[in-house]
Formats: sequence, structure tokens, C-alpha cells
Amino acid sequence: MDTKFFDLEKHLQHFITLLVEYSPRLLAAGFVLFFGLWLIRRFSKIASKAMDKKELDVSLRTFLISLLSVGLKVILIVTVAGMIGIGTTSFVTILGAAGLAVGLALQGSLSNFAGGVLLLIFKPYKVDDMIEVQGQIGRVSEIQVFNTILITSDLKTIILPNGVVSNGTIINISKNGLLRGNVDIIVSTNNDIDALKELLMKEILKHPLIIKETLPEIVAVKIIDNAVTLSIKAYGKSDDISQINSDIILISKKVFEQHNITTPIQMRLVQNI
Repeated sequence: MDTKFFDLEKHLQHFITLLVEYSPRLLAAGFVLFFGLWLIRRFSKIASKAMDKKELDVSLRTFLISLLSVGLKVILIVTVAGMIGIGTTSFVTILGAAGLAVGLALQGSLSNFAGGVLLLIFKPYKVDDMIEVQGQIGRVSEIQVFNTILITSDLKTIILPNGVVSNGTIINISKNGLLRGNVDIIVSTNNDIDALKELLMKEILKHPLIIKETLPEIVAVKIIDNAVTLSIKAYGKSDDISQINSDIILISKKVFEQHNITTPIQMRLVQNI
């Protein structure tokens, strides 16, 4: 009985010794943990406001804030563990190895993520812009962290990886707000080309969607087989340019009919053998 009591007293004394020895460390570690978490929350709010002023995309802002918060918390936990006396070398080594393995496994996704970050920061295009990229033309529906989604004129949905998009040529068709249309018409060389150009210009300028500050252009671009190709270039808002091109074709048809403008006769030679 005395031996058991002696062992219990020995363990109790050892516990008290450890408690006295580690109490300052535990108190300091607890204070650092509490203060560190408060500081991380505060810093995350400040970073969020700064990103909001820079008008970063909401999805990117949320992701970056989460990434920043998790990274700072990992550093805080490692620091607190070191203060208590837990060896952090192995812990950091394991984290580094895990990060390397994840990075290699997600190499393609990380490339798309980096591309998405660049696109959302530098903004070569925005939602509702009409762009041409990787041989695809469409209106931007969404700019996600990993992908850009386009809607084509025939309502197809195209999903493009941001890594490929950011490293390629991007043509923003609607960035300036104005576009120049282009319609080619073919008439016979028997017509008075200068008079025809005047007639077409007079009717085209009546169109309400065509920009009058920058006058349309009507130029002869080719002559072959008794036919002259006239290129009609009119300016308008990017959203109206398809309608303008279509209407110019109808205007040309109307002018042809009213003024007896002739078109070249297509001839086909059939040879019997």
C-alpha cells in the first residue's frame, strides 16, 4: 500500500513539475493562437476590401481570401506547435511533400487556375464581350477560375480552359463598342460604278443603326470576268453589326431594282465529247 502511494505521489510530483515548466509555454502559445486567429480575420477583411476596390471578380476574390486564410492558419499552427515544444521539422517536411504531390497531380488544373487569375486581374475581356480565341467566336457568358464559357451565335456552349486562353491570342471583337461591317456585292462592268456608289451611299446613310460620324466606305476591290466587286464597309455598334450587314444587302437589292443595275451573267461552257 505504501509503495502504491509512493508511486502515485511520484507521478503527481512529476505532473506538477511538467505543469510548472510548460505553463508559461502553454499560456504564451494560447495567447499567440488567439491573437493570431484574430489577426488573420482582420487581415482577411482588409485584403477583401482592397480586392473589392480593385474590382476583382467575386469568384476570384473569394478563392484568394480562402487561400490566404488557410495558408496563414497553417503557419500559425506550426508556430504554436513549435512554442509548445513539438518538433516542426518533420511536420513541415510532410506538408512540403504533400504539396509537391498535389501540385504534380493537379499540374493542368493549376495551369488553368493561374491563367484564370491572370484573366480576372488584367481583364482582356469581360462578361458579355464578343471574343475570338482558339479559333472559337462567341459571347462571354462566364469567367470562372479554371474556365471561360462562351455562347456562340447558334447558342452552342464552349468551355475553354483558362491556361490555354491566357497563353494564346485573344481578339476582343466588342471591346471598343463599335465595329465595321463588310458586305461585298458584284455588279456588271456595264454599269456606271461611280453613280452606283453614290446611290448606295445615299440609301445606306438613311439607316438608323449606322454611325454617321464615321462615314461608310464603298470601294471597288476586284474586277474579273466583266464583274466588279464592291465592298461596302459601314460602322455601327458591335451588337448591331449583324443587322446592319443584313440590311445593307437588302438596300443594295432595292437600289438594283429601282435603277436597273445589272449583274454579271454567269456563263457555263458545256463541251460534248
